[in-house]
Formats: sequence, C-alpha cells, structure tokens
Amino acid sequence: MSKENLIGHSSHLNNFLSLHKANKLPKKILLSGKKGIGKSLLVKHFLYQYYVDENSKLLLNNNTHPNVLNIKRKDDKKNIEIDQIREIVKFTNQSSFNNKSRFIIIDDAEYLNTNSSNALLKSLEEPNNNVYFFLIYNSEMNILDTIKSRCLEHKIYLKL
Repeated sequence: MSKENLIGHSSHLNNFLSLHKANKLPKKILLSGKKGIGKSLLVKHFLYQYYVDENSKLLLNNNTHPNVLNIKRKDDKKNIEIDQIREIVKFTNQSSFNNKSRFIIIDDAEYLNTNSSNALLKSLEEPNNNVYFFLIYNSEMNILDTIKSRCLEHKIYLKL
C-alpha cells in the first residue's frame, strides 16, 4: 500500500466504498476543494480498497493499471489538451480487465480548455457501462458549468 496516509477524509472514502458495493456509486463525481488537501489521495485510497490485490496496488502506484486512466496537465503544457481527452474514448471502448469497473481520473480539471471541455462533455453525457469518472479540481479556480452540471459534486475540506 502507499505510504501516504489519508487524513480527514475517511468518511468520504467509506461513503464511496459503500455506494460502490451497493452498485449506487455515481458514474461522474466531481471532487472540489482547495489545492493540496488530499482529493487525489482520496481517489487513490478508494482504488486501493477496490483493487485489493498487491499486483493492482503496484500498478496503481505506477499509473499502469489497465482499468484506470489518469489524465492530468502535462508539466510543459498550459492546459489539459484535447488529445488527452480523446484517450478517454479509446479507453472506454476497450474491454475491462477481469470484468472489474474502470475508472477515469481527471486531476486538475480546472485546466481543461474550451476544446477539451467540449470533447469531455460527450463522454460524461453517455458513460459506458461500468466506467466511473472522478474529476478533481481546485475550487479556487473555475470549471465550466456544463461539466459541473453533469457530475455529482463532493466538496472536500479539512476541518480545523
């Protein structure tokens, strides 16, 4: 397992796990909150709990799990580009490994430009069966209302 501890978000984690176990996890979840409070780590721990075997955990740590697609802004780019969003279409059209659920994680979704946002909307409107989206964004920035309206927003914060 990861050496990164999940602090202050166990209720969200347990909620997501319970919903998934009951087949009621929303297909499109938007995690909003301040940068650096553990939204990505929350998703990572959810995936650790979902994929319980050690091989899967290793693949998750290396971002090479066949059922998980991670999209984030490239270091040398200003925005998440449309080519990265096109990877989602390819990913959703592939068959699942071990018939398990597949997850698409878009980190720093506030860096979606207009073209990539519009391309993403099609996938969000008609998600394939057994595919779940986690969009993570810094609530101090903006994200298109059309993307927000298609997701169930969970506001993540730390109580001091």
